[in-house]
Amino acid sequence: MNILMIDDDMELCELLQRFLAGEGFSVQCIHHGAQGLALALAQSFDMILLDVMMPGKNGMDVLRELREHSQVPVMMLTARGEEMDRIIGLELGADDYLPKPFNPRELAARMRAILRRQPQAVEEAEPTGDIRVGSLRWLLKSRRVMTVHGEGQTFELTLTTTEYALLTCLIQQADAVVSKQQAGNAALGRNPGPFDRSLDVHIASLRKKLRDASCASGVEAPSIQTIRGVGWMLVSGR
Repeated sequence: MNILMIDDDMELCELLQRFLAGEGFSVQCIHHGAQGLALALAQSFDMILLDVMMPGKNGMDVLRELREHSQVPVMMLTARGEEMDRIIGLELGADDYLPKPFNPRELAARMRAILRRQPQAVEEAEPTGDIRVGSLRWLLKSRRVMTVHGEGQTFELTLTTTEYALLTCLIQQADAVVSKQQAGNAALGRNPGPFDRSLDVHIASLRKKLRDASCASGVEAPSIQTIRGVGWMLVSGR
C-alpha cells in the first residue's frame, strides 16, 4: 500500500515511516502543504495522512483543494483538543481523524479499517446486480451510487470512502433503523464513543449530497432521518 504523509514534523514522519514499513505500508513523506498537494494530484496513493497545522498551505487548504479532484482516502492528524479542526476536516471530506499524540498501532489499525472499505473491483463470486431504494441505485459491481430520473438518466454521487461505506450500510437496511454502533462499525471500523461526532458530520455530508442530487435531477432522492438516541434510517419515499 502506497501512503503519502504530509506533515512538517520531520521526526514524527521518520518514526511513522519506519513503523508503518513494518506493517506493510510504503510511506512517502512531504513536509510542506503545497508540495504535498501537488504530489497527491500527480501520483496515485492508496491513502493520505494529512497534518492540520503546517506553515504556508495548511492541512485544511490541502484537503479542500484535493477534494475538488480526488476522493483518495484521507486521515487527518490533529492536535489534541482541537475539536473544531476535526469537525471542519470531516466536513471538507476527510475519512477519519486521529488526535496527536497517538499510538502508531492505533494509526495502522485505523488505516486498515479505511482501506478495507475503499471501493474496489469486486470478485466475480460476489453479487453483481443493482439495489434500488426509491430513486437511489447502488451498482454493486462497480461500487457506485447514483440517482435515476427521467428515462434512465442518472446523477452519480461523488462519495468519499467513508461516505460510501455509510450510505451503502443505510441502503442495505432501507426503511429500517441502523444503530450508531452498526453505522460506526460499517463506516469507521469502530464503535464511536459518546462524544465522537464523526458519524454526525458524515451523515450531514450525505444529506447534502442527496439534496444536491434531488435538485440536479428534479426527482426526490431518499432521505436520512435521525432516530433520536438510536441511529438513522434511510427512508425510500415509496
